[in-house]
Amino acid sequence: MDLNPIASGSDANNLHVTEPLCAVFRRKLKDEGQKYTPERAQILDTIIQLDDIFDAEQLQAELKGASIRVSKATIYRTLKLLQEAGIIQQVLVDSELARYQLAYGRRPRDLLIRLDTNEIITIDAPELIDLRNRICSAHGLKAQGHRFQVFAAEG
Repeated sequence: MDLNPIASGSDANNLHVTEPLCAVFRRKLKDEGQKYTPERAQILDTIIQLDDIFDAEQLQAELKGASIRVSKATIYRTLKLLQEAGIIQQVLVDSELARYQLAYGRRPRDLLIRLDTNEIITIDAPELIDLRNRICSAHGLKAQGHRFQVFAAEG
């Protein structure tokens, strides 16, 4: 079970430590009248260890490789709850396969997605954070995050 605190903030210059992800997830589950089971804890811990873009099949394979038995239904239900809690977010690559990435307390990962190969390339575009913050500020809002994905193909 991951007990490490997660850093959060809108950019690398104003990171601060917040509560562990397991506490965030426990609170979400309690609000939903559900329990923080050992299977859900293992799923969350595995996602934290992956620290990359993943799909449910990859997650299940990682769990199985660690000799952790979790049903596919439990994985999908847990992914939905983690998404609702803001811990993970769906990465839109194609309509055939849902992929996810850890989002809570992280600087957004901006992505270049090759439509011809389905390759996902993380791009570093810190100027997007400034743009996002200026847009929100102009509307009297404070940014909570963003997603930037470029879809491209050769030719």
